[in-house]
Amino acid sequence: MICRTTNGADALLCAQCAAPLALTRESVIQGRKPCIITVIGDTNVGKTVYLGYLLDMLSRRAGDYEAVPRGPFSINLQQTVMSHIASRAFPPKTPNEVDQWHWAYCQVSHKRRPDRWYDLVMPDMAGEALAAEVDAPQSYMVIRGLLAQSEGVMVLVDASQAAMGHVHADFFAFKLMSYLDQLSELKMDTKVDTPVAVVLCKSDYCPQAFDDPITFARTNLNRLWNLCESRFANVAFFATSVIGAIGFGTDGEDNIVPVPLHSAPRGVLEPFEWLLAGM
Repeated sequence: MICRTTNGADALLCAQCAAPLALTRESVIQGRKPCIITVIGDTNVGKTVYLGYLLDMLSRRAGDYEAVPRGPFSINLQQTVMSHIASRAFPPKTPNEVDQWHWAYCQVSHKRRPDRWYDLVMPDMAGEALAAEVDAPQSYMVIRGLLAQSEGVMVLVDASQAAMGHVHADFFAFKLMSYLDQLSELKMDTKVDTPVAVVLCKSDYCPQAFDDPITFARTNLNRLWNLCESRFANVAFFATSVIGAIGFGTDGEDNIVPVPLHSAPRGVLEPFEWLLAGM
C-alpha cells in the first residue's frame, strides 16, 4: 500500500519499506483505500506522546468520535504511551529502524455522520529518520511514500523552544515544509493544497500560543510562517499540550530525567478535526 512492492502472501512486513502488510490486507477486506494522515516533527518534539493520546481519546469517544482499531497492532502505540505515563515515565524514543515503528490503522466516524467512516493510517516515525530523509531524500523510502500518499499532514513544532528564541525549531519545521513542497512537484505559481496542520506542542510553557497560535507562529516561527503563506494553500495553526506537570528524577545511572507527574490534554483533537473536515 505504501511503496507498491509485491510481497509474499504470508509476509508480515513489506520487503521494501517494512510497513505491516496487515494494512494492505485490511484495506482489501474493506474494499477501499485508507486515508493516510502522517505526523512529522523533530526528535523529542512529542510525536509519540501526542499520537498515543490522540488515539486513546478517539477510542474513548472524545468529541463524539467513534474509533475502531483494525487489528491488535493498531493498539500497541496507544497502550505503550498510556502505560508509561500512568507509571510516571515517558515512552522510549522511537527507533530509527522502520520495522520497529508503531503503526495505527483505525476506522473513525463522528456521531453527527454515523454513515461515513474514515479509514485512517497513522504511523509513529522516528525524528532522526525523518531528519535523515529530509537531508538526503530517498534514504527512507517509506517516509517518502507515506508523505506522497498522505491526505493530511500534521507538522509538530516545539513551541517552548521557539518561545525561548531557539532557532532550531523554526529551521527544522522550515525544512519539513520545504520537503513537502518539493515532494509535490508543483510549479511556482501553484500552491500545495494538501491540508497541513502545524501543531505547536508543549504550549503549556508559553500560554500566548494558546491565546493566538497564528500570531505566535508569525512572531516566533517566521521562516516557517512565510513559507506556509507563499507555498501552501491549506494550512492552519494549533496549540496543544498533553502533560500537566513535569518533575525531575534520576535513572539507574544517576542521570537526571524528566518525570511526567500528571496529564492534562489540551488542544489534542482540534488539529485532527480540522484535517478530517478538509478531506
